[in-house]
Amino acid sequence: MLDAKVAELLNTQINKEFYSAYLYLDFANYYTEEGLDGFANWYNIQAQEERDHAMLILKYLQNNGCKVTWEAIDKPDKRYHSFADPLHAGYEHEKYVTSLIHNIYDAANQVKDFRTMQFLDWFVKEQGEEETNAENMIKKYELFGSDPRALYMLDGELGARVYTAPSLVL
Repeated sequence: MLDAKVAELLNTQINKEFYSAYLYLDFANYYTEEGLDGFANWYNIQAQEERDHAMLILKYLQNNGCKVTWEAIDKPDKRYHSFADPLHAGYEHEKYVTSLIHNIYDAANQVKDFRTMQFLDWFVKEQGEEETNAENMIKKYELFGSDPRALYMLDGELGARVYTAPSLVL
């Protein structure tokens, strides 16, 4: 069994990962409504990754004899006034998720839960990639977004993204 606080934080993180998926589906919906199907594709894939993260944590808790608890998933409440708004909101959200992962890691470290720390190593690395990707999306948009032809090309690039299952094996 895991330490009670660590298990509770992991349970809460499942909810946060599902919220992340909802948020990214909301971004995808916005971009679809605005005619940017490539941006929508990118965020639909992000949503799938977040659901995968939730399921990995769920399986980890189950594998360690912990009860999984379910909480309501908050409804995204963002309003978008420009194509850049979801990009900036996504970057801020990824930084927030990174802080949550670090808090769980710290709690596991305090009780010398090396197995959970090893499990979380993948998430720490993944969050670094997530923040970099979110920041790069902003940079690309700032470089090309004001030119309709360049925006069209960027949308095409984002539309070519394909889903890749997580590399973490439990």
